[in-house]
Amino acid sequence: MATKKTPDCVENLIEPYRITKGKGFRLERFDPADTHRLGSEHKPQAKLLLEQGVARLADLQDKLYAQNQWSVLLVFQAMDAAGKDSTIEHVMSGVNPQGCQVYSFKQPSAEELDHDFLWRSTKCLPERGRIGIFNRSYYEEVLVVRVHQEILRSQKLPPKLITKRIWDERLEDIAAFERYLVRNGTVILKFYLNVSRDEQKRRFLERLDEPDKNWKFQPGDVTERLHWDEYMLAYQEAIRATATKHAPWFVVPADNKWFTRLVVAAAIVDALQRLDLALPPVDATRRKELMAARKLLMRE
Repeated sequence: MATKKTPDCVENLIEPYRITKGKGFRLERFDPADTHRLGSEHKPQAKLLLEQGVARLADLQDKLYAQNQWSVLLVFQAMDAAGKDSTIEHVMSGVNPQGCQVYSFKQPSAEELDHDFLWRSTKCLPERGRIGIFNRSYYEEVLVVRVHQEILRSQKLPPKLITKRIWDERLEDIAAFERYLVRNGTVILKFYLNVSRDEQKRRFLERLDEPDKNWKFQPGDVTERLHWDEYMLAYQEAIRATATKHAPWFVVPADNKWFTRLVVAAAIVDALQRLDLALPPVDATRRKELMAARKLLMRE
C-alpha cells in the first residue's frame, strides 16, 4: 500500500520486485528482461524519472544527515557484469559524498580471515545520518564460498564446525545480524541485480571487443559462468532465508540498465520517505543564539 508520501506509480514500480517473505521464493519466476510493461520507447521518460528520483534522494539525504538518527545500508549483490557499479554511480550521483560511504568487498585479507565472517562488514557499517553502500557484502560468504567450498579451508575454522548445516547456520546469523541492525536504527535494503546468462555473455563480449572496456574484463569471469546454476541456487537460498519485511530483498531485472536504475532509485527514495525525515527544529534558545550571531556579524 502506498503511503501519503509515496505516489502510486512508484509503489507499483517497486512492489513486483520487493521480497519480504522468503519462504517459497523461486528465482526462476523473475524475468531479468522485465521492464514492467515499459518498452524501449519509454527510455526518455525513464531517464527523466531517474533524474527526479536522484534529486529527491539528494534532498532526503540532507535531512537524514541533519537529523542524525537513522542510518541506511544498501547492499548490492549480483553476478559479474550485472551493472552494480554503474547503478550505484547513476542512482547516487546527486548524493553529498560527506554523507555517503561505499565499500567494495574483495578477497579477504589475512587480518580479516583471523576474525568471524561478519567482522569486516561490521566495521564498515554506516554511522547515524549516513548512507552506507556495500558493493558485494557479507552475503559473499553464502554465495561464492558456498559455490567454491575449498575457500572454507582458508578461513581457519575448527574442523568440527564445518558441518552440512554451515550454510543454514550462516544464513541464520545474517538474518539475526540484520534484525539487530534494524532494531538499532539502520534501514536495510538489499538489491539482487538479476541479469540473464545471455545478457552477461553479451556484456562480456562487449568488454573484449571495445578497447576502452578491456580493463573491466577478468579471465576468471568466464570460468565462473561454468557455475551459473550453482550460483542461482545459492542466491535463491540466501533470499529465502533472509528476506523479511524489516530487511527486504529487491530482485531487480538487470538486462536493461535504464530500468534497473529506475527501480533501485525508486526503492531507496520510497524507504527514506517512510522515515518522515525532517531538519532539526529550531527552539527558542537556539533562535536566540542565531539572532545573537547575526547581530555580531552585522556589527562588523
